[in-house]
Amino acid sequence: MATIEFRSVSKSYGTFEAVSDLNLSCAEGEMLALLGPSGCGKSTTLKMAAGIESISDGEIYFGDRPVSRLSPGKRNIAMVFEDYGLYPHLSIRENIAFPLRARGTHDAAGQKRIGEVLALLGLEAQAENPVRGMSGGAMQRVAIGRALVRDPNMILFDEPLSHLDADQKIQLRTEIKRLQKLRGITSILVTHDQTEAIAMADRIAVMNHGVLQQVGQPQDLYERPVNLFVARFIGEPPMNLLPVREHTGDAVNGAGWQVGLGGRALPAGASSLIMGIRPEHISLAPATPGVGTAEISYREPRGDVDVLTMRFHAEAGDGDILVAEIPGPSGFRAGDCVRPLIPTGSVLIFDAESGLNLEDAA
Repeated sequence: MATIEFRSVSKSYGTFEAVSDLNLSCAEGEMLALLGPSGCGKSTTLKMAAGIESISDGEIYFGDRPVSRLSPGKRNIAMVFEDYGLYPHLSIRENIAFPLRARGTHDAAGQKRIGEVLALLGLEAQAENPVRGMSGGAMQRVAIGRALVRDPNMILFDEPLSHLDADQKIQLRTEIKRLQKLRGITSILVTHDQTEAIAMADRIAVMNHGVLQQVGQPQDLYERPVNLFVARFIGEPPMNLLPVREHTGDAVNGAGWQVGLGGRALPAGASSLIMGIRPEHISLAPATPGVGTAEISYREPRGDVDVLTMRFHAEAGDGDILVAEIPGPSGFRAGDCVRPLIPTGSVLIFDAESGLNLEDAA
């Protein structure tokens, strides 16, 4: 196994820079998720690691070995794609064995390796069945087996669950995580699905417009997003981000609301600010209309929780919109007046111009 390190790596297509000055590492035996919206550069980063795409600048290291000039075949990596890439006329065993056949490995050690992978995946009983007609989840398991049988230094997963139904996704992401940890294989996962990244990865690297925004454990990104993009992208429903109209040493306020800062000091010269609060940190109490209260405009029942959209009552003009996620089913309905209770310790303050979290800037 080996570490993967991107040192000042960039990739340009003419004047378009798909990845810009990327410095990122994946430790030995770790699963690192590259997370972001379409076009953020995550798939390009994966393809550069695989050798499918050349780099424009910088260097990629596997351990202490630079690999940017090596062909994909000399990097000892395996890839698992979203479209499986299996041979439908071959059996499960034959599909898993294909990489060894391509290398000319037909000896007893190779057959033993195939048997081990079939056992690892629980596919011994179905080994001679053709893959044609299998479910998407089962086909992806075979594709993972094909990757494992090569005994690669690392596996690169490119949106491996995007074609699967919800229940298949849950089952397979658990299976991938189990296999990855059992074999201790260094892995990079590309996904646009934060639930998938949080469930499977040890750390998550969030990208946008080809630039690395933040890297850390899932809880770090959730609790301490470094900027507005990460704050919006991580969490469902997304974080509430409300413009601050005025701020004093111990409170901020906007259109119809005021929140204390609990003694936290804002940086000197802070002017244009945004207050962030996650919907699940808000609680609601029945109220009569007035400043500091809000009217519910929409209730979305989700079984064990209700997601409520509301607008604050302001002294002049429209109040700000707030989304709260509370235990459900609740008794609240559209048209109800409530007082949102926002805990001071859960509030984040961002600079509106730079987008940066000001928590550590005081």
